[in-house]
Amino acid sequence: VQLQASGGGLVQAGESLRLSCAASGRAFSRYIMAWFRQAPGKEREFVAATLLSSDNLYYADSVKGRFTISRDNAKTSVYLHMSSLEPEDTATYYCAATVLIRNGIYTSSSYDYWGQGTLVTVSS
Repeated sequence: VQLQASGGGLVQAGESLRLSCAASGRAFSRYIMAWFRQAPGKEREFVAATLLSSDNLYYADSVKGRFTISRDNAKTSVYLHMSSLEPEDTATYYCAATVLIRNGIYTSSSYDYWGQGTLVTVSS
């Protein structure tokens, strides 16, 4: 599967932004989808994940209550709605996919496919 992330940009603290990740290829509904982010000088970190439907959602503590992940299997897309953005949310955001979680849903090595990243900058 190929992933294309979009929707990043420059926003002010407190504002909202929605990221999209469009997937090409077959059997999108079989993939576990996730968002990770990487700030300058820091390691890539887990943000959110959804299993095969939007009924099973996982979030990092730092974004819980502010970010919402969702998927639309008919449109082969996954979204990350981000609200109450903080300067600490500034990072390049990556969508990721896998059909089998090997090392835990929060671990980047569990994911086989990655999008190119979209930059989110939150000014104070």
